[in-house]
Amino acid sequence: MRPLAYFSQIALTLLVAVASALLCVWLRTPIPWMLGPLLGVAAFSIAGTPMRSSGYLRNVGQWVIGAALGLYFTAEVGQLVVGLWWAIVLGILWALAMGYGFGLWLQHRSAADLPELSARDLRATTYFAGAIGGASEMALLADRNRARTDLVAASHSLRLVLVVVCLPFGMQWFQSHWGLHVNSSLLPGPRLLQWPGIFYLALATGAGALLMQALKRNNPWFMGPLLVAMGLTLNGVQWTAVSSEMSNMAQLFIGISLGVRFKREFVRTAPKWLLSVAIGTLGMILASVVFGWALAWGTGLHPATLILGTSPGGIAEMAITAKVLELGAPVVTAFQVCRLIAVLLIVAPLYKWVAVPEQTERTDLTQ
Repeated sequence: MRPLAYFSQIALTLLVAVASALLCVWLRTPIPWMLGPLLGVAAFSIAGTPMRSSGYLRNVGQWVIGAALGLYFTAEVGQLVVGLWWAIVLGILWALAMGYGFGLWLQHRSAADLPELSARDLRATTYFAGAIGGASEMALLADRNRARTDLVAASHSLRLVLVVVCLPFGMQWFQSHWGLHVNSSLLPGPRLLQWPGIFYLALATGAGALLMQALKRNNPWFMGPLLVAMGLTLNGVQWTAVSSEMSNMAQLFIGISLGVRFKREFVRTAPKWLLSVAIGTLGMILASVVFGWALAWGTGLHPATLILGTSPGGIAEMAITAKVLELGAPVVTAFQVCRLIAVLLIVAPLYKWVAVPEQTERTDLTQ
């Protein structure tokens, strides 16, 4: 693509995103600076208007959000999170079980509609489409196991968007009708943007992102700044806060990166598959509400915090929801980060241990 056309599409996408965000602010929707761009850009993209996300802007958005979330981890919050290790382990097991069940649901619903796939390839497709992990990582694992990567990617994109849309609205409704009062100690230490503190924070967290990228780690522009900012705050270094304007800008960039996934071809891709994903995702959201409420009873934390922490969404998106609505962002972040790491480490070996033997046994029975 020519540079002029490329930058024109990015400029048009930014214009749509800002207008959509301002509309959501006016409508008083939850997390308007992420939901507005996501839904606005997705709508224009599905309608055929060329929308484009810049990888550089997405990295900046993840960088800002990662650094902002790291500032929540004061020493007191760190002790609280360490004391919740058993709940985090339960959250990991819950995510693995939920993803495995979601995969079985997709397999049951889609077997008759994907006759071109062998039993093993169908199982690989539904297994990695159901796993509660990152879309790019799961699509890569799916490709290595001869699965339909387009269906896997579509499943994760739709799941993430449904969770990002449904949970904030649910939390906002709960907040307006019942009130949500989370422990004030889970709010960050510094509250004001300070100079040159913001410059020092940008340098330190940027170096963390570049290091994670050099080490080829997942989500380097989120995980690097998060870990650096977390380490600084735990050691009592509080240079500055991240301003709301910077946070809004970061949410806008992340919302765009989610919205551009939805193109006209996406809607035409296996409609029944997308319907199954939507139904299964809504079921997982409801199940996570029940599980989070039960876990809150055992930990003494607010149910909203643990519902977001154990929901089948993404780290940045759920952490942003918790941050904007002040629902215990550090605990949500800890649950989501530990779950992602565990899923990425476990999901591939678990597939070979559980799903592959299952398909081998079925093949032997049919012969």
